[in-house]
Amino acid sequence: MLRLEMLKMLDEKKEWDVIIIGGGATGLGAAVDASSRGYKTLLLEQYDFAKGTSSRSTKLVHGGVRYLAQGNIKLVLEALKERGLLLQNAPHLTSNQSFVLPSYKWWEKWYYGIGLKLYDIMSGKLSLGKTSMLSRKKTMELLPAADRKGLSGGVLYHDGQFDDSRLAINLAQTAAEQGACVLNYFDVFDLQKENKKITGVLAEDLLSRKEYELRSAVVINATGVFTDDILQMDDDQQHHIVAPSQGIHVVIDKKYFPGDNAMMIPKTDDGRVLFAVPWHGKVIVGTTDTPVAEVTAEPMAQEAEIEFIMKHLNRYLNTGITRPNIRSVFAGLRPLVKVSGQKNTALTPRDHTIIVSASGLVTITGGKWTTYRKMAKDAVDNAVFVGRLPRKDCITQSLHIHGWCEVTNPEDHLHFYGADAVSIQKIWQENPEWKKKIHPDFPYTWGELIWAIRNEMAMTVEDLLARRIRLLFLDARAAIEVAPAVAHMMASEMKKDKDWEISQTEEFKALARDYLPDPR
Repeated sequence: MLRLEMLKMLDEKKEWDVIIIGGGATGLGAAVDASSRGYKTLLLEQYDFAKGTSSRSTKLVHGGVRYLAQGNIKLVLEALKERGLLLQNAPHLTSNQSFVLPSYKWWEKWYYGIGLKLYDIMSGKLSLGKTSMLSRKKTMELLPAADRKGLSGGVLYHDGQFDDSRLAINLAQTAAEQGACVLNYFDVFDLQKENKKITGVLAEDLLSRKEYELRSAVVINATGVFTDDILQMDDDQQHHIVAPSQGIHVVIDKKYFPGDNAMMIPKTDDGRVLFAVPWHGKVIVGTTDTPVAEVTAEPMAQEAEIEFIMKHLNRYLNTGITRPNIRSVFAGLRPLVKVSGQKNTALTPRDHTIIVSASGLVTITGGKWTTYRKMAKDAVDNAVFVGRLPRKDCITQSLHIHGWCEVTNPEDHLHFYGADAVSIQKIWQENPEWKKKIHPDFPYTWGELIWAIRNEMAMTVEDLLARRIRLLFLDARAAIEVAPAVAHMMASEMKKDKDWEISQTEEFKALARDYLPDPR
């Protein structure tokens, strides 16, 4: 997946069947769906793939236990099916994660246990494992860090886990393999119309500053929390449909939460569930649900949100987590669809919504990572109708995602690359220096960064350290430490000058400081 080749394709094709605005989970999923059906597909992302919400999840592929409690059976059934399909189609990026729900009241184990057994039944043939009731002793064994005072037992259940931005990159590669043109750092600044119907977009390559007039039969708006911007570009009288909600996560070392099991806290003070999940050698804890007025590409965790997570986590752990124990804090915005009279975003439905405007613009928003494939299918189905394209069946239910391989070794950190791991090993042979770690505390090597520059469209230090490898999300200080060396390597590999190297270093450091847990 080379950007120069994509730009060449952009110059050669004068008209597209489908143009997709947005390179997060839904947009990339739509690009895979449309291109695999044989439609001429172009995807344009303003920043980097998965720069926004799609790289800032809780890293779970799940049906949504909370949605079951809310009675949203349709969403749970859909998500459980999609969870099973994703684990089959991307085994290198997904895994079966065991969760323990500790109970401190005698009735909790049975109340939640019955609900989770129903969750199992709804999974059908795609179940990841049976739910079981746990004794106090077994719960302490599976959750060594759990507070033992008042502990009466627990419930063990299974759900899926994944690496969100790695999946996004692999989806971009899959779309490219199916014939799509996918480009990051492309800003759509206007919509083209004839007789009040959309006929394409005006876009700018933010790296070269070249502008393009691009024609298509139909345009899909898959811009997540920026959905309203495109809707108002189409019609300046359009009311806002997105109610953005911020969720944050804190990352701690595994010594404060040892073992391989995740923990679910069933009910926080605002009615959410809270997870502590082992991930890439650390533990991610989250999330919150805070309505926000302003949408930004780099949302910042609020002090109250950090305190909220710390307070609830320490209610359930005996390790006493404090601020200095936090390695990174990251925030993401959910593109929730507005519900009349609903002020508590924790209760806002996570179903996706499709709107077809009078101009023919197809907008999809809402939803969650787990159901990205179904969302993409629905968006493309509508686009085919609006664009009067020849009908072709969706094939993504059984389409292997780039990197798919039948056998992976979870002990080898390269297993996240799947079939591409062999190519990274060849890069190590090309230059022995590239087999060295970029930071002594993490397994990431220089060869992986070289691979990302050459094959995954990584254009900035942030692209590398935040989304191609996950260092910024795992340890912000470590990411800041290695930024100058990474910028130097990128400048050499990409033939950039010293000014570019200095600028990249400073820009990344400024961004990464907002991921530090220090009081703001």
